[in-house]
Amino acid sequence: MGKFVIKAAKKGVKFDLKAGNGEVIVSSQVYASLASAKNGINSIKKNAPIAAIEDQTVSGFAHEHNPKFEVYTDRKGEFRFRLKAANGQVIATGEGYKAKKSCLNGIASVRKNSEGPIENTL
Repeated sequence: MGKFVIKAAKKGVKFDLKAGNGEVIVSSQVYASLASAKNGINSIKKNAPIAAIEDQTVSGFAHEHNPKFEVYTDRKGEFRFRLKAANGQVIATGEGYKAKKSCLNGIASVRKNSEGPIENTL
């Protein structure tokens, strides 16, 4: 099972969601406080399992309601995803993937591992 790892950042606190093998699946933004980071984790735990997937890489894609995972291509042409909460705020972003299938596997991994415990390394 995966876990959330909270750590210090230059201007606050951030967290990573790591898979059981230790690989980072998603990283958070930098939060001003530990409490805010924990709220972000709880938002992922709540929203990831129920979020629809909006594939913005296809022409005429269907717009989904929040919460949702948005799949898109970045400037390098890599596939990425971001998780938006019910209020539309981005709560997690994934790494770049060469193949869309790998990106979709990343989303599945977030859903699976979002139930994991929280490890505080502060």
